[in-house]
Amino acid sequence: MKLDPREARHVLRQCDFAALATHSAKMPGYPFVSHAPFALDGAGQPILLLSRLAEHTRNLAEDPRASLMVSVPGPDPQAQPRLTLMGDLMAGPVSLALQDRYLRYHPDAAAYLGFGDFRFYRLTCKRVRLVGGFARAGWVEPAEWQARPLAEGEEAGLLGRLKPPIPTGWQILGLDWEGMDVRTADRGRLRLTWQPVPGNLDDFSDAAAGALAQDD
Repeated sequence: MKLDPREARHVLRQCDFAALATHSAKMPGYPFVSHAPFALDGAGQPILLLSRLAEHTRNLAEDPRASLMVSVPGPDPQAQPRLTLMGDLMAGPVSLALQDRYLRYHPDAAAYLGFGDFRFYRLTCKRVRLVGGFARAGWVEPAEWQARPLAEGEEAGLLGRLKPPIPTGWQILGLDWEGMDVRTADRGRLRLTWQPVPGNLDDFSDAAAGALAQDD
Protein backbone atom coordinates (compact mmCIF):
# COMPACT_ATOMS: atom_id res chain seq x y z
CA MET A 1 0.00 0.00 0.00
CA LYS A 2 1.24 3.47 -0.93
CA LEU A 3 1.37 5.69 2.16
CA ASP A 4 2.17 9.38 2.48
CA PRO A 5 5.79 9.88 3.68
CA ARG A 6 4.62 12.94 5.61
CA GLU A 7 2.48 10.65 7.77
CA ALA A 8 5.54 8.53 8.55
CA ARG A 9 7.59 11.60 9.48
CA HIS A 10 4.75 12.88 11.66
CA VAL A 11 4.73 9.60 13.61
CA LEU A 12 8.50 9.78 14.16
CA ARG A 13 8.43 13.42 15.26
CA GLN A 14 5.89 12.63 17.99
CA CYS A 15 8.27 10.19 19.70
CA ASP A 16 11.32 10.62 21.94
CA PHE A 17 12.13 6.96 22.73
CA ALA A 18 12.51 3.92 20.51
CA ALA A 19 13.04 0.19 20.65
CA LEU A 20 16.55 -0.33 19.29
CA ALA A 21 17.31 -3.65 17.60
CA THR A 22 20.93 -4.63 16.93
CA HIS A 23 22.69 -7.84 15.90
CA SER A 24 23.93 -9.65 18.98
CA ALA A 25 27.71 -10.03 19.12
CA LYS A 26 27.51 -12.60 21.92
CA MET A 27 24.82 -14.70 20.22
CA PRO A 28 25.44 -14.37 16.45
CA GLY A 29 22.31 -14.54 14.37
CA TYR A 30 20.00 -13.39 17.16
CA PRO A 31 18.54 -9.88 17.44
CA PHE A 32 19.08 -7.87 20.63
CA VAL A 33 16.43 -5.28 21.50
CA SER A 34 16.86 -2.42 23.95
CA HIS A 35 15.22 0.91 24.75
CA ALA A 36 16.90 4.21 23.86
CA PRO A 37 16.11 7.93 23.73
CA PHE A 38 16.62 9.79 20.45
CA ALA A 39 16.18 13.15 18.78
CA LEU A 40 16.26 14.17 15.12
CA ASP A 41 18.85 16.23 13.30
CA GLY A 42 17.96 18.99 10.87
CA ALA A 43 17.51 16.46 8.06
CA GLY A 44 15.17 14.29 10.12
CA GLN A 45 17.71 11.55 10.85
CA PRO A 46 17.60 9.94 14.33
CA ILE A 47 20.44 10.82 16.70
CA LEU A 48 21.18 8.67 19.75
CA LEU A 49 23.58 9.24 22.65
CA LEU A 50 24.96 5.83 23.60
CA SER A 51 27.49 4.52 26.09
CA ARG A 52 30.22 2.29 24.66
CA LEU A 53 29.67 0.05 27.71
CA ALA A 54 26.08 -0.74 26.72
CA GLU A 55 25.35 -4.08 25.07
CA HIS A 56 23.72 -2.48 22.02
CA THR A 57 26.81 -0.30 21.44
CA ARG A 58 29.09 -3.33 21.59
CA ASN A 59 26.83 -4.97 19.03
CA LEU A 60 27.04 -1.91 16.75
CA ALA A 61 30.85 -2.05 16.88
CA GLU A 62 30.61 -5.46 15.22
CA ASP A 63 27.73 -4.69 12.86
CA PRO A 64 26.23 -1.19 12.38
CA ARG A 65 23.01 -2.51 10.84
CA ALA A 66 20.16 -1.64 13.18
CA SER A 67 16.46 -0.90 13.42
CA LEU A 68 14.36 1.53 15.44
CA MET A 69 10.67 1.07 16.21
CA VAL A 70 8.53 3.91 17.53
CA SER A 71 4.85 4.07 18.39
CA VAL A 72 2.66 7.06 19.14
CA PRO A 73 1.47 6.87 22.78
CA GLY A 74 -2.21 6.14 23.22
CA PRO A 75 -4.78 4.13 25.19
CA ASP A 76 -4.73 1.19 22.73
CA PRO A 77 -1.17 0.41 21.56
CA GLN A 78 -2.41 -1.93 18.83
CA ALA A 79 -4.48 0.86 17.27
CA GLN A 80 -1.74 3.48 17.39
CA PRO A 81 0.43 4.35 14.35
CA ARG A 82 3.91 2.83 14.51
CA LEU A 83 7.03 3.11 12.45
CA THR A 84 10.07 0.88 11.87
CA LEU A 85 13.29 2.38 10.51
CA MET A 86 16.08 0.18 9.14
CA GLY A 87 19.58 1.42 8.40
CA ASP A 88 23.15 1.86 9.58
CA LEU A 89 23.69 3.32 13.05
CA MET A 90 27.19 4.73 13.30
CA ALA A 91 29.11 7.02 15.65
CA GLY A 92 30.29 10.40 14.43
CA PRO A 93 30.89 14.00 15.44
CA VAL A 94 27.96 16.37 15.85
CA SER A 95 27.85 20.15 15.84
CA LEU A 96 27.31 22.14 19.01
CA ALA A 97 23.94 23.24 17.61
CA LEU A 98 22.87 19.61 17.16
CA GLN A 99 24.09 18.73 20.65
CA ASP A 100 22.02 21.60 22.03
CA ARG A 101 19.01 20.37 20.06
CA TYR A 102 19.36 16.89 21.53
CA LEU A 103 19.55 18.34 25.05
CA ARG A 104 16.35 20.37 24.57
CA TYR A 105 14.52 17.08 24.04
CA HIS A 106 16.51 15.15 26.67
CA PRO A 107 17.85 17.66 29.24
CA ASP A 108 18.85 14.89 31.67
CA ALA A 109 21.41 13.69 29.11
CA ALA A 110 23.60 16.73 29.89
CA ALA A 111 25.03 14.78 32.82
CA TYR A 112 26.36 12.11 30.43
CA LEU A 113 28.23 14.41 28.06
CA GLY A 114 31.17 14.72 30.43
CA PHE A 115 31.62 10.95 30.55
CA GLY A 116 34.21 9.68 28.11
CA ASP A 117 32.24 6.57 27.18
CA PHE A 118 29.25 8.38 25.64
CA ARG A 119 29.13 9.21 21.92
CA PHE A 120 26.51 10.36 19.45
CA TYR A 121 25.27 7.93 16.80
CA ARG A 122 23.27 8.74 13.66
CA LEU A 123 20.91 6.34 11.88
CA THR A 124 21.15 6.54 8.09
CA CYS A 125 17.81 5.09 6.98
CA LYS A 126 17.65 2.50 4.22
CA ARG A 127 13.97 1.53 4.48
CA VAL A 128 10.99 2.71 6.51
CA ARG A 129 7.86 0.68 7.30
CA LEU A 130 4.73 2.50 8.44
CA VAL A 131 1.70 0.87 10.05
CA GLY A 132 -0.81 3.69 10.01
CA GLY A 133 -3.82 1.76 11.30
CA PHE A 134 -5.96 -1.28 10.53
CA ALA A 135 -5.08 -2.65 7.06
CA ARG A 136 -2.89 0.40 6.40
CA ALA A 137 0.76 -0.60 6.11
CA GLY A 138 3.49 -0.02 3.57
CA TRP A 139 7.16 0.68 2.87
CA VAL A 140 8.55 4.17 2.37
CA GLU A 141 11.62 4.50 0.16
CA PRO A 142 14.59 6.69 1.22
CA ALA A 143 14.07 9.12 -1.66
CA GLU A 144 10.48 9.72 -0.49
CA TRP A 145 11.40 9.75 3.19
CA GLN A 146 13.67 12.78 3.07
CA ALA A 147 12.06 15.98 4.32
CA ARG A 148 13.14 19.51 3.54
CA PRO A 149 16.21 20.02 5.76
CA LEU A 150 16.56 22.82 8.28
CA ALA A 151 20.13 23.18 9.51
CA GLU A 152 20.48 23.10 13.29
CA GLY A 153 22.25 26.49 13.22
CA GLU A 154 19.35 28.03 11.29
CA GLU A 155 16.90 26.51 13.78
CA ALA A 156 18.87 27.94 16.71
CA GLY A 157 18.71 31.38 15.10
CA LEU A 158 14.96 31.06 14.61
CA LEU A 159 14.43 30.01 18.22
CA GLY A 160 16.33 33.09 19.35
CA ARG A 161 14.17 35.37 17.21
CA LEU A 162 10.74 33.78 17.67
CA LYS A 163 8.50 35.80 19.94
CA PRO A 164 5.06 34.20 19.65
CA PRO A 165 2.78 34.29 22.70
CA ILE A 166 3.62 31.05 24.53
CA PRO A 167 1.26 29.63 27.19
CA THR A 168 2.63 29.54 30.72
CA GLY A 169 4.66 26.41 31.38
CA TRP A 170 5.32 25.71 27.67
CA GLN A 171 8.75 25.42 26.05
CA ILE A 172 9.53 25.28 22.33
CA LEU A 173 11.86 22.31 21.77
CA GLY A 174 12.38 22.30 18.02
CA LEU A 175 11.28 23.57 14.63
CA ASP A 176 11.20 22.07 11.14
CA TRP A 177 9.45 22.80 7.88
CA GLU A 178 6.45 20.65 8.83
CA GLY A 179 5.80 21.74 12.42
CA MET A 180 7.14 22.40 15.89
CA ASP A 181 7.65 20.42 19.10
CA VAL A 182 6.76 21.82 22.51
CA ARG A 183 6.92 20.59 26.09
CA THR A 184 4.04 21.56 28.35
CA ALA A 185 3.66 21.47 32.12
CA ASP A 186 0.27 19.74 32.02
CA ARG A 187 0.12 17.80 28.72
CA GLY A 188 3.66 16.56 28.23
CA ARG A 189 5.34 16.70 24.83
CA LEU A 190 3.22 17.87 21.89
CA ARG A 191 3.72 17.96 18.14
CA LEU A 192 2.07 20.95 16.42
CA THR A 193 1.84 21.14 12.62
CA TRP A 194 1.91 24.27 10.48
CA GLN A 195 -1.20 25.67 8.81
CA PRO A 196 -0.08 26.98 6.37
CA VAL A 197 3.43 25.62 5.85
CA PRO A 198 6.09 28.39 5.95
CA GLY A 199 7.56 29.23 2.56
CA ASN A 200 10.84 30.62 3.92
CA LEU A 201 12.63 31.31 7.19
CA ASP A 202 10.89 34.66 7.62
CA ASP A 203 7.50 32.90 7.79
CA PHE A 204 8.33 30.81 10.87
CA SER A 205 7.27 33.40 13.41
CA ASP A 206 3.75 33.69 11.99
CA ALA A 207 3.53 29.91 11.55
CA ALA A 208 4.52 29.33 15.18
CA ALA A 209 2.03 31.90 16.45
CA GLY A 210 -0.71 30.26 14.37
CA ALA A 211 0.10 26.74 15.60
CA LEU A 212 0.15 27.82 19.23
CA ALA A 213 -3.14 29.70 18.85
CA GLN A 214 -4.85 26.67 17.27
CA ASP A 215 -3.78 24.38 20.13
CA ASP A 216 -4.53 26.82 22.95
